[in-house]
Amino acid sequence: MSAESTQIHNIGYRNYDGPRLGRAYARRSLFSQSLRGAYGLGRSAKSKVLPMILFAVMCVPAAIMVAVAVTTKAKDLPVDYTRYAIFLQAVISLFLAAQAPQTVSRDLRFKTVPLYFSRPIERGDYVLAKFAAMSSALFVLTAAPLLVLYVGALLAKLDFADQTAGFAQGLVSVALLSLLFSGIALVISAVTPRRGFGIAAVIAVMTITYGAVSTVQAIAYEQGSTGAIAWLGLFSPITLIDGVQSAFLGATSAFPGGEGPSSGVGVVYVLVVLGLIAGCYGAMMRRYRKVGL
Repeated sequence: MSAESTQIHNIGYRNYDGPRLGRAYARRSLFSQSLRGAYGLGRSAKSKVLPMILFAVMCVPAAIMVAVAVTTKAKDLPVDYTRYAIFLQAVISLFLAAQAPQTVSRDLRFKTVPLYFSRPIERGDYVLAKFAAMSSALFVLTAAPLLVLYVGALLAKLDFADQTAGFAQGLVSVALLSLLFSGIALVISAVTPRRGFGIAAVIAVMTITYGAVSTVQAIAYEQGSTGAIAWLGLFSPITLIDGVQSAFLGATSAFPGGEGPSSGVGVVYVLVVLGLIAGCYGAMMRRYRKVGL
């Protein structure tokens, strides 16, 4: 190459003088991106199909119940607000199995987690944003049909005070459910970068534990050991939420014979639920302490 053809280019690197939004902005951005991603927003059309179908499946039965209540001028809704999520637990499990691995497994599989930590964001920020996003996505899924029921009940001119109290109890129930289920699903999904394994594991934990506990509870009821039914409910996420709401939120228990926990045992249920939520958060923090190093 001749000296005449040699050129030196001044790329012009300059210091950044703009606003530095910091960790809080990065944390909010990650939360927003993860929440939108749980419903396929900002992703391909194929990614929107399943979450939107499951959202519709959650809301359509509520709309049908409202239509029936308005048409028949019923004096109450066909189902309590606190019972709705329990009845549609299979849909909730499918949503979790599909979206929890998508929330965390993709970052592990494509090794993008270290890129997050190269920015002004710490591991605690990442875990908090992901945990909050998955919990919020599940809360939207479970609270939306309750809102449909509530608006329909008011349109049917049912008692305002009773419906408002029931709606508030239902929101408390699904808020606890969203935190507990999301924590469990995220911990399971964060163990492996393979999304398929995460999906299978989440479904297994949610369905097998409920089936096993319900079967043992039924056996205990048939043998007259009704006192053991409430304690057995501590070993499944679904029955944990059922026990909390039947003990403190005025719900009718789905346990065999309606043998829900008393207030004393209900305190144990609340402590176990809160302990599991805290434990799942701690397990996520521990999991991401070594990721990417």
